[in-house]
Amino acid sequence: MFAYSQSFSNNDIEPKQDSIKKSAFVKQLGNGFLPTKYFNFDLRYLIKYNQYEAIRTGVGGITNDAFSEKFRINGYTVYGFKDHRFKYSIGAGFRLAEKTNTWINASYTNDLQETGSTKFLTDKRFFQFFEPRLLNIDLFHKHVTKSISLQHQLAPKLLTETQFAVSNINPTYNYQYVFNTNTLSEFHLSTITLALQWSPFSHFEYVENKLVETKESYPKFTLQFTNSFKNLFNSNINFSKLDFRTIHKIQHKNEALSEITLVSGITSENAPLTHLYHAYPNNISKETIMQRFSVAGLNSFETMFFNEFFSDKFTTFQLKHYIAPFKISKRYQPQLVLITRYAIGNIKNPERHQNVSFNSLKEGYTESGFELNKLLFGFGLSFTYRYGAYHLPEIADNVALKFTFNVTL
Repeated sequence: MFAYSQSFSNNDIEPKQDSIKKSAFVKQLGNGFLPTKYFNFDLRYLIKYNQYEAIRTGVGGITNDAFSEKFRINGYTVYGFKDHRFKYSIGAGFRLAEKTNTWINASYTNDLQETGSTKFLTDKRFFQFFEPRLLNIDLFHKHVTKSISLQHQLAPKLLTETQFAVSNINPTYNYQYVFNTNTLSEFHLSTITLALQWSPFSHFEYVENKLVETKESYPKFTLQFTNSFKNLFNSNINFSKLDFRTIHKIQHKNEALSEITLVSGITSENAPLTHLYHAYPNNISKETIMQRFSVAGLNSFETMFFNEFFSDKFTTFQLKHYIAPFKISKRYQPQLVLITRYAIGNIKNPERHQNVSFNSLKEGYTESGFELNKLLFGFGLSFTYRYGAYHLPEIADNVALKFTFNVTL
């Protein structure tokens, strides 16, 4: 019988530990955090720009596991140099069950939100060094929101979150909404939201008693229902919203990738403009192509002008096909992406939305084009053309030529 033993010196262990620490640090940066001993700074709040605030800068973050594995504190404060206002949020969470990742959270937020935008509660954190659409957004509403939520892993492949919120909403633009016999310029909402995210084909495992997605597979599905109750905590309007999204990715053998995204939503007739759908426009109202030259978004309609369309029910479809990278050298590998986007929607009683003008998407909106990414320092070019029912008389007005920006840590 032979016995085998192996010893490791500190010189062997230390490089491995350093490698693990560096890998964890880079992963945190990729998620938009600068980690410290007890607190991870959130890089999203460092600097942004939009048409209402101009430069928006501040600081924020969240406590980490070294601070506590059962309790967390998060928050941020930012300042807008054009509107001369501070915005802030403070929140805390307490873990009720580790295995099911069950947390109860509470927060208080005083900030802006883009009119017509929808956020899914269950979305993973997604970080970009800068968010292209933000540069040109000018339609915001102020909101003061107090919320309490319950996050729970109902099953390994099914994540849920339920939130109750009370919000005071004040549009930053001249807008009035006719609700029953009243004309409202501010909205007091008491809402409950239930969100479900289902990843039926992904693989999950428990690592150190925490559920981890070890293999991400598609399609994935997200469903969210929101209801506003009139007369509850002084709420002055009632409506409901149902939102759905599915994402599917097909990896081809030749390193090509096809990505399909379907988003759909419907509201009841009583929803104000703040809670309708804008279909992700990303084009500014300037005369020439070069004056409209900016940065393309990830899932936005590049030829659709901001505030051009609003809907109380809509569906968008996007197909992006990533051609295998052109392997010019080990480090220089540009990539061509073919893109088609389609949106359709409608709105009942547009006359109830006063002092604003917009179109309906009932005829169907189509644009197609391509991106040539990673040409130089992560920058590339995007070309998109608008055609179909909403094709404009001037050819140049249907064209969007923009930068793209892609960086992978």
